[in-house]
Amino acid sequence: MSGADRWSFLKEFTAARIALGRTGNALPTANLLDFQMAHARARDAVHAVLDMDLLQRQIAEAAIGLPVAEVKSEAPTRHAYLQDPSRGRHLAADAELREAAGEHDVVFVIGDGLSATAVHENAVATLAATLKHLEGWTVAPLVVAHQARVALADEIGAHFHAALSVMLIGERPGLSASDSLGAYITFAPRPGRSNAERNCVSNIRPAGLKPELAGYKIAWLLKEARRLKLTGVKLKDDAPNALPGEGRAPMLGPS
Repeated sequence: MSGADRWSFLKEFTAARIALGRTGNALPTANLLDFQMAHARARDAVHAVLDMDLLQRQIAEAAIGLPVAEVKSEAPTRHAYLQDPSRGRHLAADAELREAAGEHDVVFVIGDGLSATAVHENAVATLAATLKHLEGWTVAPLVVAHQARVALADEIGAHFHAALSVMLIGERPGLSASDSLGAYITFAPRPGRSNAERNCVSNIRPAGLKPELAGYKIAWLLKEARRLKLTGVKLKDDAPNALPGEGRAPMLGPS
């Protein structure tokens, strides 16, 4: 029995590249080409430009029902964004956000992050799935942010006097996934919040945590955060791993 045959049964449990076999002292051509394609997809996702027209169409088709604002971070270009992460954490000096009267329970921000591909494929579906579990909540205008890092939602949340912020952002692509979306939840968002004060729902994509279930988990965390008045390491994700009325979902692997 060859080495590939002995280990190949493990492939059903992971998307990692295992039991690839070999041809002489090299990988088989098909596996090498697959690796190169995955690498190219990851690079393309990092450099992809957020398509605002596409997002607007998706938002309209999903009947989100929120006004939409568009902003940019201090990073003027994609190159600057990748070279200096700190510039993606602050709004550009000329960024305009209209005041929305009153306090808000939550503000949602869609940011390109490190994979606009993930945003195009999963962000609006995840937002729609979340909102349907937040009946009665006061939701601020939806903000779409270019060249965004997670902390950009802190400044936006403070602007809208929101009790909570949710940043839906493209995660760093890996060689098994270039379309993975993350959701970062912060109680009392304001500049200076640390990552230890956030909760993250990650690997949101059809082959990982599906947007419908991700929306349920995000809403569950939001409700618990509002009840306990905190997020971060003290807020444990004890949400069921399945939608109400469904059986237990299969265990999710890493992105």
